[in-house]
Amino acid sequence: MEIKRDYYLNKLIDTKNDGLIKIITGIRRCGKSYLLNKLFYEYLIENNVDESHIVKIALDNDENEKLLNNKELGNYIRNKIKDNKLYYILLDEIQLVENFESVLNGLLRIENIDIYVTGSNSKFLSTDIVTEFRGRGEEIRIYPLSFSEFMSAYNGSIQDGWIEYATYGGLPIIATKMNSDERKMKYLEEQNQNVYINDILERNRIDNSREIINILLKIISSSIGSLTNPKKISSTFKSEMNIDIAPATISNYLQYLEEAFIIEKSTRFDVKGRKYISTPSKYYFSDIGIRNSLINFRQQEETHIMENIIYLELKKRGFNVDVGLIEYKGKENGKDFYKQLEIDFIANKGNNKFYIQSAYSMPDSEKREQEERPLLKINDSFKKFIITKDYIKAWRDDNGIITMSLFEFLNNINSLEY
Repeated sequence: MEIKRDYYLNKLIDTKNDGLIKIITGIRRCGKSYLLNKLFYEYLIENNVDESHIVKIALDNDENEKLLNNKELGNYIRNKIKDNKLYYILLDEIQLVENFESVLNGLLRIENIDIYVTGSNSKFLSTDIVTEFRGRGEEIRIYPLSFSEFMSAYNGSIQDGWIEYATYGGLPIIATKMNSDERKMKYLEEQNQNVYINDILERNRIDNSREIINILLKIISSSIGSLTNPKKISSTFKSEMNIDIAPATISNYLQYLEEAFIIEKSTRFDVKGRKYISTPSKYYFSDIGIRNSLINFRQQEETHIMENIIYLELKKRGFNVDVGLIEYKGKENGKDFYKQLEIDFIANKGNNKFYIQSAYSMPDSEKREQEERPLLKINDSFKKFIITKDYIKAWRDDNGIITMSLFEFLNNINSLEY
């Protein structure tokens, strides 16, 4: 069954022939090759692009071994160009090519070609793109399947689909090829140990740090959605594992995990002071199945899993996502007090901003008041949401706060336009 990835396909379509190298990045096994070599290729064919004007090369195919030499690859592509019409160059796993930067920069000088590439995480990351293609490359970051994409390939009810997705995540092969729980668990475990962690060790030349990376991932997995920092994590290593590791080293390792697209950092933002607070921060996983596998599918608390999935959905939609902080003073029973309240997400994109609370359930007025309290302290006019797993129809209260079902939010990409 074909998975719908229309959001990313449309992003590729929107960048056609803009003079930049389109660089598709994301965690391994999230569907980069499928997007480029199947969905985008089929789009070009369906829109009357002659097949002879599409140069599609899978560089991890042994039949193309000689093209791993940058000069051979450059010559091969130039020999395919027979006229002045536009040619689409689709290069999968470009990092395998020796000195790939030179061949891509050389091809950019040819006016009638449009270049699209994918690359693996161990040698081809966002930081590399900034360094190697200053002003000439455009990153298109893709994530594992969102819930709506997952459901496009899932044969079952939305309730059963949620259980599967919240347990095993959105890596495409799990959604389409694996039926048993045992296979899914084994696959995720193998990806963690033999692909993702190996990438980090190889790229950063820290071969002796596998155990530390594993423990660090388990610590973060056990506290998704909780505020933390390198100093606090260092203390956890000492108190729980009797391992001395400096906060600076923890900070480096967290950066490595971010660069490999395994985790993402959400920084606190002081809403009234309009400033960022560098520490502590929250960390979320780019795929909830990867997170669950790291702790052997224990701690299946839906509250935190739901929060992680909402975060991923916002990121997939192109938002920058911060943790909101509201500080306020008051007087109670004749005494001054000072309080800090937290907003789960501040989602920013262009001139749009949304304040969002994740509430697994709101069974009574007391819980609703708790979730509303920080939102009511915000003085601006941007929309405010409470997303709950309760099965309800979206509604707006007298304070302008919109309460929406998790499934309405996840299944409608325009849900925040309510």
